Amino acid sequence: MTGSSSRDRLDGPRLAPASGGAARQLVVILHGYGADGADLIDLGRAWQGQMPDAAFIAPDAPEFLPFEALGGRQWFPLVDRSPAEFRIGAEAAQPVLDRFLDEELAALGLDEHALALVGFSQGAMMTFQCGLRRSVAPAALIGYSGLLPGADRLARINTESPVLIVHGNEDDVVPAYYAEAARTALSDAGVTADLHLLSNLGHSIDERGMVLGGRFLEKAFRSAADRPSGQGLG
Repeated sequence: MTGSSSRDRLDGPRLAPASGGAARQLVVILHGYGADGADLIDLGRAWQGQMPDAAFIAPDAPEFLPFEALGGRQWFPLVDRSPAEFRIGAEAAQPVLDRFLDEELAALGLDEHALALVGFSQGAMMTFQCGLRRSVAPAALIGYSGLLPGADRLARINTESPVLIVHGNEDDVVPAYYAEAARTALSDAGVTADLHLLSNLGHSIDERGMVLGGRFLEKAFRSAADRPSGQGLG
């Protein structure tokens, strides 16, 4: 399509640890459809005080939207917005994101227990698709205003990562029932999933969501530090 392109290597806005020292954790923040990394890097700024040793990066998705005039990027195309499209698209985009995470962790000298994935909307789909299938469980996964792609294909997911789902009860882009369905499917698969439905909130992240996310990450990183090194899928 005219104006579309993809990249094999991801990059985007970054925040070094507020402590000024070496990174001890890595928080990767995945934006939604039609946005870019700059749209969400302020989440990292909001959380730096709680996690001063964390590095934050919000990579731009690998593809431009189909038409240049629209601006923004996408993790995968959305046409009919069906469950099959979500699953197929997320599966296709996963290898590029996996490679990026491997490279970023290696560059910082960190293992998977120091990694957290945070996503909004389509970025939440990628958080679940990729984070639940890493060979070693990340410290935490957070999905804002998203859904779980391939909810019927959870036989080989990694159940060690705790999951936080935050969703507005007035979301008219990704209705709140997707959040409830995700929590049910994950719980049935053995994943510890915590759901917060926020009143009077549409398709966005508000201060309540930021506070919930910061507290969740802080606790998860403490717990992950106690995991045996190399623990992952059996």
